[in-house]
Amino acid sequence: MKRKYLTVESFALLFVGIFCLVFLMHQDQDPDLLLFEIKEPSFGLEDFPNAQFQETKMEWVSRCKENNTVEMIVGFSSLPSHIKNFLKYRHCRNFPLIIDSPNKCGGPTKSKEVFLLFAIKSSPWNYERRAIIRQTWGSEEIYKTVKIRRIFISGTPENEKEVERINQLLKIENQTYGDILQWDFKDTFFNLTLKQLLIHQWLEINCPGANFIFNGDDDIFVNTFNVITYLRGQGDDGVDRHLFVGELITNVGPIRESGSKYYVPEQITTSKSYPRYCGGGGILMSRYTCSLIYNVSKTITLFPIDDVYLGMCLEKAGLAPASHMGMRTSGVRVPSTKLDSFDPCYFRELLMVHRFVPYEILVMWKAIQDTKLDCGQKHSVYLGI
Repeated sequence: MKRKYLTVESFALLFVGIFCLVFLMHQDQDPDLLLFEIKEPSFGLEDFPNAQFQETKMEWVSRCKENNTVEMIVGFSSLPSHIKNFLKYRHCRNFPLIIDSPNKCGGPTKSKEVFLLFAIKSSPWNYERRAIIRQTWGSEEIYKTVKIRRIFISGTPENEKEVERINQLLKIENQTYGDILQWDFKDTFFNLTLKQLLIHQWLEINCPGANFIFNGDDDIFVNTFNVITYLRGQGDDGVDRHLFVGELITNVGPIRESGSKYYVPEQITTSKSYPRYCGGGGILMSRYTCSLIYNVSKTITLFPIDDVYLGMCLEKAGLAPASHMGMRTSGVRVPSTKLDSFDPCYFRELLMVHRFVPYEILVMWKAIQDTKLDCGQKHSVYLGI
């Protein structure tokens, strides 16, 4: 009996020791996260029939607290609630990963086999958009010559009543497809920058060798065949050179109208201009540039507009974004109102177009692959736009 008691005591000491070691190790790596103990129903160990234990599992939870000193900023009290919230939590960069797909790229070493990774920002409730992307341009099965992988980046619903069922939806999706990353922060427009920050961090750990990354929204149409052709044209060393292309935006600055979705008051930045950046609907980058953005971002204060933030990172690194005429985050413009802007002939030569609903993605995906599609002179019409 005494022997059993000592063994139980040793077990308890060992558990506490491991807990403290893991906690201290993680303290150095991630000061914003805390190891949290969740107690499960009691169980009995076969070797100790008279001893009762509580099974525990550990989860990392954010311990980042709101910064109430920002309330001293002049004009803070008159700001919209979402702006106030952003300022109070602007310093928070690390959040618990609720759902992970660590083997998406086959592990860090094998990740070099991934030619193209689609890293798509998707609000947790956008199931239909994710489903259609899996069937069409984001499929991992149809490209025989290169390895394509897909991952969706998500947060949690703002509405607390929806959290449990939406989180369960993402869990089911991940069990089926293995393509979900969900962090424990509210999925809002101003938190899109967190998605950018955290996906770059995740890539550094789990998929550092992926040759190219397509970072975009879940309401876009991508001509994956053209994207692959374009990236192959970068040459064998293209993965290790700077590449950051999309629809270039220049000579713009913060919008000061409070009713705008993109409203950025002087309490966030007093600058009157933004650096050059590419529209966040769809951006192509090399692994060199992706890793560079991650490292530079550690020294740059969070900014609520995610694509502008990426432009800030590039500017800090002394690099520039580039324009590609086949990347259309503002949609396709046709030369006449008599022409149908949804005509597949306009999309056959493009890489990406923003603002598609799910059924349009499916229809267009089938249309551009139709071997009987006759576009006549419409190709030259596109080039002239």
